[in-house]
Amino acid sequence: MNSQPHRNDAGQAFPIYITVVAGLLFLAFAYLAVGQAATNRNGAQTAADAAALAAAQETRDQLAGEWADNVEDPTSWDTIFDGVVTGLGDSCWRADQLAAQNEAHVDDCTMDGPLRYSVEVTTDEPVGDSIVPGTEDDYAQASAVAVIEPNCTFELPEAGAEVGDALPRLTCKEQSWDLDDLLDLPEPQELFDVHLTD
Repeated sequence: MNSQPHRNDAGQAFPIYITVVAGLLFLAFAYLAVGQAATNRNGAQTAADAAALAAAQETRDQLAGEWADNVEDPTSWDTIFDGVVTGLGDSCWRADQLAAQNEAHVDDCTMDGPLRYSVEVTTDEPVGDSIVPGTEDDYAQASAVAVIEPNCTFELPEAGAEVGDALPRLTCKEQSWDLDDLLDLPEPQELFDVHLTD
């Protein structure tokens, strides 16, 4: 029996095998490049989220300090809880710190409302070399917005009513303070909530 056809079949199959293996390797490298880019984007978003939250938390702490300083003047509370306070320090330095801790830098940090921060960041490291051309110089960017929400409600005496020495009862979510003891005041995180928003 002549076995020559089998050898021809084997010879024809080898180039197909090489092509398939090369294709699989290309796909593997392509998936790796996509994974690198996704990781870089995720890192940028983490940095942006952390930076925006940090800036908002710093302002929250300042507002809480203003409230504590003016606790005996309840007519000022509404303004403080609305964030309309003059003389607050710039909180974007905290955004810079948190972005740096996440291997990124802040491109823009804006307090675009009394209780709102918008932050844009870029990663410090590029995606790196991959099968996709140009990724060695591709830096991921991301943005985030954090808002400060007052948690508390209170009722001022009606105009003309005798106020006396008692301060209004302050209710923050499910906890209330009668403020008889000014040494036991709510913490900043009890007065204000800070969270990310779209």
